[in-house]
Amino acid sequence: MKVGIPSEIFPNELRVAATPKTVKRLQKQGFEVYIQHNAGIKANFSDKEFEEAGAKIVNTAADIYGNSDIVLKVKEPSAEEVSMMKEGLVLLSYLWPAQNQELLKKLAEKKVNAVAMDAIPRISRAQKMDVLSSMANIAGYRSVIEGSFHFGRFLNGQITAAGKVEPAKVLVIGAGVAGLAAIGAANSLGAIVRAFDTRKEVAEQIESMGAQFLTVEIEEDGATSSGYSKEMSKEFIEAEMKLFLEQAKEVDIVITTAQIPGRPAPKLWLDYHVAAMKPGSVIVDLAASTGGNCALTKDGEVYTTDNGVTIVGKLNQLPNQASQLYGNNLCHLLDDMGKAEKFKIDMEDAVVSRAMVTYDGKVNWPPAPLQVSPTAGGGAKKATAPTTEEVKISEQEKAKKTALTTLISLAVVGGLLLLVGKFAPSEFIQHFTVFVLAVFVGWQVISNVSHSLHTPLMAVTNAISGIIIIGGLLQTTDDFANPITILACIAILVASINVVGGFVVTHRMLKMFKK
Repeated sequence: MKVGIPSEIFPNELRVAATPKTVKRLQKQGFEVYIQHNAGIKANFSDKEFEEAGAKIVNTAADIYGNSDIVLKVKEPSAEEVSMMKEGLVLLSYLWPAQNQELLKKLAEKKVNAVAMDAIPRISRAQKMDVLSSMANIAGYRSVIEGSFHFGRFLNGQITAAGKVEPAKVLVIGAGVAGLAAIGAANSLGAIVRAFDTRKEVAEQIESMGAQFLTVEIEEDGATSSGYSKEMSKEFIEAEMKLFLEQAKEVDIVITTAQIPGRPAPKLWLDYHVAAMKPGSVIVDLAASTGGNCALTKDGEVYTTDNGVTIVGKLNQLPNQASQLYGNNLCHLLDDMGKAEKFKIDMEDAVVSRAMVTYDGKVNWPPAPLQVSPTAGGGAKKATAPTTEEVKISEQEKAKKTALTTLISLAVVGGLLLLVGKFAPSEFIQHFTVFVLAVFVGWQVISNVSHSLHTPLMAVTNAISGIIIIGGLLQTTDDFANPITILACIAILVASINVVGGFVVTHRMLKMFKK
């Protein structure tokens, strides 16, 4: 089968759907790879690199669309590109099906089987094909870099001979993939990071990345089964706007990431929030292409307001890196579709059926709802909350089972100790008693330490390793031919590796928290 990669015709699109590395991977999958002349030049990939990777260079887009079995693209095709496509072509590209119904009709008329890479369902199996997450990760990282560039100061705090520099305060609105990437990048650069999200479930993720989770006092959760946030109540939005106004007076950089598929981006940072910000502050709006989260964002522009706030409505795509990740996503999908040898469009597959927006001359959008917990009858199993009586019965049964298990365990251990006491020599009993007591004391010391303080040094295995080292030292003698001495030395060596490794890893962990 032939895979073709055309040049992207949109002037602001710098990415390409394949790189020399993914070309080699496509060939391993059994495909012949054809790429249009200078298709990768904007992403710093020359024709020579593609040829060395095994791809064949063709001159025109018509050669790609007319002779390929599968076409890999980044941006949705234009009407002119659709007219070049042959019947039965499989197209893998961004398509934004909710906003491009006319494009879907044209593709269906040409009998093109089109996969919208932006419609890949967000389920565990499809994570490796999720182009939205791949690109959001890059956007989140880049937003911090460009925000710090326009801010014009250190992000981290410093104390120098010339004076003290306060750390910058960064607010990230939305803790999806892009938001978490931004939090990680800003935190690693030494900024004080705060983050807001309507979904309460992301609080732990935000805090684990080193940011402070901001919330309002209204008990309302914005989480949905799709993974995106839902529209909140009027009371929640009012409290949210009040919180943002307080933060606007303090923070130096605001990064907004909130987007809803198929709909304009919600307005979260209004004109009076911008007016309240300090001169020199920066807003980086990752939702600029869908209307912007900031009311004053201009898509594709970077400008400064009258009160000195810079609003960034465009980002460098990092086309080289983005093309590599996007190409990997495409290769993963082709893997799932059977590679060249067993390539198949399986409309029973949950991923393919939801992303295949045109198939066999018909528009396949919107897709059927994805059933998460199918029953034998094909419907979704509805979860019901247990009654108070059921909970009590369940707890009683668990308590009975636990008590029975404990009694059996004690009986077995008691029987074994009786056998040991009856047949083992007295010296062994003394050593065994000391060993048991040492393990018990070590276990109690370590297990009673708060989990938040646990490090590799505070592990139960290290307590036991310490006991082994002491025991081994007591058993060593001058007679190195003695088997006991040899075994003791081996035990000391192995246990020491565990303890020293704990020190090394702990040292590295502590360095992560130093600014």
